[in-house]
Amino acid sequence: MKIISTTAIAIAAMALISCSEDTVSVGTSLTNETEKLEVSTGTYHATSKSVLVDAVYSRDFDCYFGKVKDPETASYVESEFMTQFNMLENTTLPDKSKILSTYDGDIAADSCQIWIYMDRDDCYGDSLTPIKINILELDHPMSDTRIYYSNFDPKAEGYIRADGLKKSTMFSIANLMFSDSLRSTSSFNEHVRIALNEPYTDKKGVTYNNYGTYLLRNYYEHPEYFKNSYNFVNNLCPGFFFEISDGLGVMAMINEIDMRVFYRYNKDNTETNAIFTTSSTNEVLQTVTVYNDKEALNRLIEDTSCTYLKSPAGIFTEVTLPIDEITAAHEKDSLLSVDISFNRLNSSLDYIDLPIEIPKNVLMVMEDSVETFFETKTLYDNVSSYMTGLSKNAYTFNNISNIVTLMAKQKADGLKSDPQWVVKHPDWNKVLLIPISTYSTTSYDSYGSASSSISSIGNEMGLTSTKLVGGEGNLLEMKVIYAKFKSR
Repeated sequence: MKIISTTAIAIAAMALISCSEDTVSVGTSLTNETEKLEVSTGTYHATSKSVLVDAVYSRDFDCYFGKVKDPETASYVESEFMTQFNMLENTTLPDKSKILSTYDGDIAADSCQIWIYMDRDDCYGDSLTPIKINILELDHPMSDTRIYYSNFDPKAEGYIRADGLKKSTMFSIANLMFSDSLRSTSSFNEHVRIALNEPYTDKKGVTYNNYGTYLLRNYYEHPEYFKNSYNFVNNLCPGFFFEISDGLGVMAMINEIDMRVFYRYNKDNTETNAIFTTSSTNEVLQTVTVYNDKEALNRLIEDTSCTYLKSPAGIFTEVTLPIDEITAAHEKDSLLSVDISFNRLNSSLDYIDLPIEIPKNVLMVMEDSVETFFETKTLYDNVSSYMTGLSKNAYTFNNISNIVTLMAKQKADGLKSDPQWVVKHPDWNKVLLIPISTYSTTSYDSYGSASSSISSIGNEMGLTSTKLVGGEGNLLEMKVIYAKFKSR
């Protein structure tokens, strides 16, 4: 098989993929009598199996918090997180002489609170379930050069300050301190407020009446700490780890975390209430720690009558593509299209009171490059990686001819220099199907019209699961279209 880069074949490819006409007449309709295109088709079969995921790249993506019992495995899934706080460039506060809030003869914060905003539309379980958490101060910042995976344990790794801030509190995702009428409005963001108003002692042994006073006084003593996020994180507030202490039955996506320092100051001879806010955003580091029962997941993998997609950090589907068969059958032809579909199997779990979400989007990526794909925050390119969504109860990849061509070329090039290349690269013809989340950006044209496009993707960190047709003895059909120019 070879690649023929000509306009005629490119046009033919688009016509064949988008039209339902009989392919017999395509050559006549697109080329002249002396240069007709000869089209042929083939059907091949891929194999698939479920593979256990030890951990997934978890830095700077969706953050879920909670502990639930997975109805599919009857085991527990727990998600905790660690986060830093962003400092806007050159943040300014009123002149120190105008601060009216005082404690022990110096300026002070009236209060300090952490506000955790949750997505009430992306919550699994009972939102009224009480959760007890510990907020633990980090001893030092997360490294911006380290690669963090979902099995990262900040306590075992020595990230928690032994004598640092520790706040234990209990709350529910649905915060009933707010009225039902307020919570039912579209503009209301479900959140909880956790006060950090106990005395706090910093690493220098200085004690403050609350954590907010620690931040406020350092602003005036060391304004350089507030110049940017790097200075703030490395000199003053390395971040916090949020761990589950007790509670079972709910897991929710965290939209945003704010730390708010409340104080009063003199504005035009009037006492004015003010808030200094720093937030956990994409500009600073955030990691998710997932605890999943590997033994329970392995019991699902042992079911070879199908394959699974399961998150967070659960099960992927591995697919072995018949690259040699596809390329050997038409060595002198060009690939126009290679289609493969993964049909979803309905489950009795779809109809329970609290069904697990079905993955909305799935990534197909070469198995050898999975780690680097996520670590470098690559966007799928329709060459070595593809994305598709669930449609008509299936995940369909309409044309993966580029990855077939790429794999065939890598093998051919490898064998030229090393006869043992295939032995050394056993996954050369394998891809993984991975549940993912997508992140979009909105742009505006000169007329003010908005358009949205996917700007990045990450591993799905929420609770999702589905079964796919495949597994032992269940071959997956791949439909292939070839083309070549007839000899004159």
